[in-house]
Amino acid sequence: MAMKLMLASAVAMAARSLPYAVAPARGRNFVAHSSDHLPMKSTPINPDWIVDGNPQARTAEHSRGHDDASLTAIWDCTAGEFRWFFGWDETVMILEGEVHVTAEDGTERTLRAGDVAFFAGGTWANWRVDNYVRKVAFLRKPFPKPVAILYRLRNLLRSSGQQGLAA
Repeated sequence: MAMKLMLASAVAMAARSLPYAVAPARGRNFVAHSSDHLPMKSTPINPDWIVDGNPQARTAEHSRGHDDASLTAIWDCTAGEFRWFFGWDETVMILEGEVHVTAEDGTERTLRAGDVAFFAGGTWANWRVDNYVRKVAFLRKPFPKPVAILYRLRNLLRSSGQQGLAA
């Protein structure tokens, strides 16, 4: 069983490392929009997650990777406080307004326009929006641990002595 899992993981990793030219042409290879002109759709926050107020969230999908493992979106929210579950790894850049974030480990930070933050998939954070916040979000599905280990090993072998695992 373990061998089958390792083989399946290796095949998945190899498939992900193929050039995009081989990937199905599921869309365009270049997408550019003004973030102010993307159609925003209401994306209500789970009522069980709301701590205070009546925050109203909206999202506009900008683009999606050919493998459906990555996504770029614009998200905004009105005043309120809520817990948020990050199902994917997410890097955010605040475009407008600010948000007070408290991570699971108690780390607190106020993010303002121009600030960039990373939230690991599978984690929670408390968000308090005093007025309004607008962000661009870059989301990526994390690899399962066995695949991630094989991917790092592959990168290490490819680097053939170069520094770092991402070479």
